[in-house]
Amino acid sequence: MKKYCLVVCYLIVAFASFGQAGKLKKADAYYEKLSYSYAVDLYEELIGSEVDSPKLQAKIGSCYYYMGNMVKSESYYSSMINSGLAVKEDFFFYAQALKQNGKYTESDQWMSKFNQLASNDTRGLSYINNTSYLDKIQKQGVHFEIKNLNCNTSVADFGAYPSIDGKHVYFVSARRKPVMIQYEWTWNETQYLDVYKSNVDSQKELDNISILNKDINTRFHEGPLCFSPDGKYVYYTRNNISKGKQRKDKKGIQNLQLFRATIDSLGNWKNEETLPFNSKDFSVGHPTISSDGRMLYFVSDMPGGFGGADLYKSLINTDGSFGNAENMGALFNTEGQEMFPWINSKGELFFASNGHIGLGGLDVFVMSLDKNGGFEKLINVGKPVNSQNDDFAFTMNKDNVTGYFSSNRTEGKGDDDIYSYVLTKPFQKQLIVQGIVKDETTGEILLGATVKLINSKGEVISTVMADNSGSFLFDIEPGEEYIIAVSGVEKYNDNQRSVSTKNLDAETTELDGNIALSKEVNLSLYCLVTDSKSALPLEEVKITITNNDDQNEFINRLTTKTGDIEKELLDKKVSDQLSYTIRLEKPGYLSKVVTFNYTILQTGRINVHETLDLTMDKIDIGLDLTSIIDINPIYFDLGKYTIRADAAIELNKIVKVMNENPAMEIELGSHTDCRGSIASNEKLSDNRAKASANYIKERITNPERINGKGYGEAQLKVDCPCEGTVKSTCSEDEHQKNRRTEFVIIKM
Repeated sequence: MKKYCLVVCYLIVAFASFGQAGKLKKADAYYEKLSYSYAVDLYEELIGSEVDSPKLQAKIGSCYYYMGNMVKSESYYSSMINSGLAVKEDFFFYAQALKQNGKYTESDQWMSKFNQLASNDTRGLSYINNTSYLDKIQKQGVHFEIKNLNCNTSVADFGAYPSIDGKHVYFVSARRKPVMIQYEWTWNETQYLDVYKSNVDSQKELDNISILNKDINTRFHEGPLCFSPDGKYVYYTRNNISKGKQRKDKKGIQNLQLFRATIDSLGNWKNEETLPFNSKDFSVGHPTISSDGRMLYFVSDMPGGFGGADLYKSLINTDGSFGNAENMGALFNTEGQEMFPWINSKGELFFASNGHIGLGGLDVFVMSLDKNGGFEKLINVGKPVNSQNDDFAFTMNKDNVTGYFSSNRTEGKGDDDIYSYVLTKPFQKQLIVQGIVKDETTGEILLGATVKLINSKGEVISTVMADNSGSFLFDIEPGEEYIIAVSGVEKYNDNQRSVSTKNLDAETTELDGNIALSKEVNLSLYCLVTDSKSALPLEEVKITITNNDDQNEFINRLTTKTGDIEKELLDKKVSDQLSYTIRLEKPGYLSKVVTFNYTILQTGRINVHETLDLTMDKIDIGLDLTSIIDINPIYFDLGKYTIRADAAIELNKIVKVMNENPAMEIELGSHTDCRGSIASNEKLSDNRAKASANYIKERITNPERINGKGYGEAQLKVDCPCEGTVKSTCSEDEHQKNRRTEFVIIKM
């Protein structure tokens, strides 16, 4: 029952009878409307026909998954898995079906595959970061004694919600009502859910059971509920009962909504109202309220969440109105289903999830509290409350010791059953040391480490392998001294660190165990890149180093915050010759390409920057390239603008720079001294500028990036006028400064 507790519909669609294609269309329509029991019958009739396919078999597997038949779900999903056409969600649901069938090893293998296809999905990451989850849950020990209640039937009974005075329990059931007309719904052909009321005896059994009146129980679903701490209000979940088009969303689905009613002196529910979060387009339900009555927690699949049903909260104002619905965030929510929250009088929040890693299906989790009363750490409550099946609807009485939960485990009486429990061992904060193994220079996570926890007597207490994220974790005891020893990482030195649990603050639950390893360096290539003016290290410079012997790319990475990179030379030895082309690139800086030729004389680090200039020049719009690169004046024969051989050498330097910086645009400006007429100087300089620009255009990518313009004597660098009767007193050196070619950056 729990799988449809947030998305439900009641519409039965009538179809004409067609051939196999028509039958498939009819089955798909049922499937889209969540009528899984109707859809699966039709799908199975199509097995072996021309419309049979891995996709159809996966849909059958999905139907059985949502109907709770994991044996059949596994069988049909395996057809899709083995077809080579499976998508990431197929792997996830197949893994979940395997787990609920008790096949943990196989399930873990497919969760690894799911993680490979959905590397950012928190459900896969949760598994990858906790591959030893079964051991961790087992080590928690047993916290509960449980008992299956006598009131359970062969159909769904779940969610036992205590009244404020503790004398009554309200629960949800699909048991048959004593009426002439029975309404069944098409998810799994069972009775719609209604709310029942019972007394509670000394053994926490539920007796004297009666169904609530028709003002509360409609012909649709009624579900999880809670009472305000002052007993004045009841909050409950029900299908949207609006009229007409306001009842269903675009798919014809009648979603769930939250309702609130006042409770009169006789215990009757009156003045029903809907909550402001409700919408016909998504579901809202599963309420619980903090002990001070100020915070409402609930569940919704409204847009903007993590993917499935998420936990939300809203402030209850003193006038009874509500604040905005606020998603509880990644600490609670995953791409899976988070449902059935219950907050006890301590402020601990229990809920069910199939997104966080657990024993199978929905598991019950509790979020522990930090010293400020905020939520801190998620804990799987473990066996016997959790099983390989669905376990959910955990509630707790005011004593914070007794309560109820629900489960569809196979040893129950039917579908979902209600169980009572006694908390025999409180959830105490476990003291742990947790760390990550990293490279001491780059901070890179290191894999394959063997990590040992050693006590003050030198005894190895525990040995683990760091997981795929380089992480490790040990449970530790207060008042002790420990050594964490790390070894076994190829090409790295072993290391260890001490950890003390003496004199800890009472609220401390986790100690830092991070440990860094240094490389076993024999020969390495080291490059340090700096700013040419400030001499400060430059980070995020892309360094590409190509081996000139075979033209293979040897290094392609960004410099660190300290402006450097280091690469071990595994296949080199003393007396070997090195020949590399090194390219430096960073936005806002002039790219640089240099050649490094070197003979290895001894082992150790080879500091390339001590031999080559690895500084970079910052580029500013309006900068003349001649100010940052070594370029000689461009000479032409008297009165001519043909590119001479010596001029070509200098222009080739600009060609090199522009090819190394393919986004650079330049204006090539040619200037003369004052001698000669203004008109002739302007014409001659323009011809020379265009000839120089054309020379460069023929040799660069995207030739339109450079244009030539002659300025004649209009922009003298040294004030040397000599027009008309004015006779210049400038030296030949000063005239030379005016006769110049500039390469001004106009765009990057």
